[in-house]
Amino acid sequence: MEKYRWSEEIFDDLRSNIIAALDLSREQNDEEVCRFIEKEVEEYSRKNLLTLKEREQLEHLLFNSLRKYDAIQELLEDPEVTEIMINGASRIFYEKKGKLFRAQTHFSSEQKLGDVIQQMAGNSNRMVNEASPIVDTRLADGSRVNIVLSPISIDGAAVSIRKFPQTPILMEDLIRIESITEEAAAFLKVLVMAGYNIFISGGTGSGKTTFLNALSQYIPREERIITIEDSAELRLVDKPNLVRLETRNQMFEGVKPITIRDLIRTALRMRPERIVVGECRGEEALDMLQAMNTGHDGSISTGHANSPADMLRRMETLVLTGMEIPLAAVRSQIASAIEIVVQLGRLRDKSRKVLEIDEVCGIDQGEIVLRPLYQFRETENSTRERVEGRLMTTGNSLLNRRKLVMAGKERTVEIS
Repeated sequence: MEKYRWSEEIFDDLRSNIIAALDLSREQNDEEVCRFIEKEVEEYSRKNLLTLKEREQLEHLLFNSLRKYDAIQELLEDPEVTEIMINGASRIFYEKKGKLFRAQTHFSSEQKLGDVIQQMAGNSNRMVNEASPIVDTRLADGSRVNIVLSPISIDGAAVSIRKFPQTPILMEDLIRIESITEEAAAFLKVLVMAGYNIFISGGTGSGKTTFLNALSQYIPREERIITIEDSAELRLVDKPNLVRLETRNQMFEGVKPITIRDLIRTALRMRPERIVVGECRGEEALDMLQAMNTGHDGSISTGHANSPADMLRRMETLVLTGMEIPLAAVRSQIASAIEIVVQLGRLRDKSRKVLEIDEVCGIDQGEIVLRPLYQFRETENSTRERVEGRLMTTGNSLLNRRKLVMAGKERTVEIS
């Protein structure tokens, strides 16, 4: 806390005095804690002649330390900060407007960082300790949190926080910031409404969850939707028949963990019309494909890959990891289950865009066939700092129109 007039030692003493004054035998609300903070700061201010601004700043920092997330609270409250990375107690970085910065604040000790980590994990009933040193959890606002404890993280506990906007981003917002064209968005809207199975592919930080949220808004309001996630991040609005399921790690001995695979199997017994899986990254891929192939049309999921072809190859690997099945059978499952692949990417100027929309067109000579419908094309006006381009049609039309016909929307989709 070098930028303040008080030292870390003084701050820790003030914090200790406040804790000593609190009645720890009962739960205290924020107002009560604030009164103790104000009293302690007032006494310190009289002796050290703090300005009003400095007093307010000190009170704010003490409150964050006692009741919130200490050194990262201000970053969490900043709407322009999208990601926070903690590399041990003394090194905090954050992403703002696509650029990385090092924070001026830090945790007073590894123990304090550990307290904050336990608070984060406890908020969503997760346990993180030496026996279970890696955990995914979420904050109350839906922000995604990944925690890795020492000694797995050699230089101290590592925490990555992916923040999400307070209000869900809609497809109209993505059109406005030129992540997708209005034409392509309208095309996807019709496919979602008609019940096509769609897989969203992209690298880390490409905006898969955001796009899945936006795309899911096109699911008809009256349909029953089951969402399945490791950490609940999806925020589908105006969907009254929505059931949200979340995995559970093994918190205590004898407590059975609940996996994505368990939840997909459970969802199939809950009369779903749509199953939305936040991310397929393990042996649950086979269960997801089987769900898509057994009458649960309109299912949507995401996965990590750098192209539609890579995504399908990754699905092959995930299925084969979970069960010994002939490769030809796996490819047949994939080709019949997934109908559309939407590829997202993060470009060199840090912008996130839809780079490609492909139709899965069955098997040819043992290989899954992809038919590009839209592709992002960069223009000559692009520079190193700013990418100029547009998601353009390839001239290929949608071949599988059966669901469009059944939904009465065949004439609403024309790609030229």
